[in-house]
Amino acid sequence: MSDDGSENEFEDQGPNLGTYEGDRNEKDERHGFGKAVLPNGDAYEGEYQNGKRHGKGSYRFKNNARYVGEYVQGKKHGNGTMIYPDGSKYEGNWVEDQKYGHGTYTYVNGDTYEGEWQDNMRHGQGCYTYNDTKSKYVGTWVNGQREGAGQLMHSNHKFAGNFKTDMPSGEGRYVFDIGCEQHGHYIIKEVSQGEDEDDEEAVPILEAEWRSGEVIPIEADRDEVTAKEQVQE
Repeated sequence: MSDDGSENEFEDQGPNLGTYEGDRNEKDERHGFGKAVLPNGDAYEGEYQNGKRHGKGSYRFKNNARYVGEYVQGKKHGNGTMIYPDGSKYEGNWVEDQKYGHGTYTYVNGDTYEGEWQDNMRHGQGCYTYNDTKSKYVGTWVNGQREGAGQLMHSNHKFAGNFKTDMPSGEGRYVFDIGCEQHGHYIIKEVSQGEDEDDEEAVPILEAEWRSGEVIPIEADRDEVTAKEQVQE
């Protein structure tokens, strides 16, 4: 079974597969509301249309994963919640069995991601919160990785700049709560290819190195300064 559950394994193998209690149409297809237990132990309770799950329903997998939400022609489609065997959870939009659109994923370690999805991956604009530190990344994602403009925010400072292959890259700046900031740029360097450096197929290990400029005070907003000067006059 895939991470999202393969509910369609038995669906097209006949109207009487497994056990079923519920409504049927004139073709003896499951149609309306019903309860089904499939041969592999999975169970579904909800709406059917012409033999396929269609509408709202609840599907429980034999490994205790479960999906509660909307179906269209046998596939998760629309709004729904998927709880995985390890306890992680996705709440949001689906398109043809794929996480697609806006949704929130809560991971086993307590991290959360809220934002856009495409083909089961973080893709578009979103916010990832790290549970242990409460740090956040807010910005652009491409195929599950931080890519493009974004901000990495910590308790007393933040980095604003560009990201590439999930690492900060190029121009950016650190802004500190004490009223100063530092401009600079990140360079992505290959530091090692792992244990066997002679292995041509070894995946290189990369790291981002910060090349810093001077620390300067943060300038006050010009509109705010002008307003104060007018009051003093």
